[in-house]
Amino acid sequence: VQLQASGGGLVQAGGSLRLSCAVSGRTFTPSRYNMGWFRQAPGKEREFVAGIRGSADDTYYTHSVKGRFTISRDNAKNTVYLQMNSLKPEETAVYYCAATSGDGWSHKSMDYWGKGTQVTVSS
Repeated sequence: VQLQASGGGLVQAGGSLRLSCAVSGRTFTPSRYNMGWFRQAPGKEREFVAGIRGSADDTYYTHSVKGRFTISRDNAKNTVYLQMNSLKPEETAVYYCAATSGDGWSHKSMDYWGKGTQVTVSS
């Protein structure tokens, strides 16, 4: 199973970006995996940002992004998205997508990781 994140870039504070995570692999059955987005800023630990269940019926967000970020998935395309609005400079980080067959959203619970995409928010 391979995950490829894309869509990062440089944006001004208050701007928007849409990240995508394409999943490939013959053994990957989308509905069996919960997908998450994490981020890691320099010198900080990797943190959970948003998650979505395999069936796409439940979504989860860290408190600081609620109302601004939206996670979604298209199981037919094996792709997960993260729409990020009203971005803040402190959200500058490398954003990673991850997949888990379990129920938790800890980064230690993830089974597969993508390489990450850089998001830089200028003030």
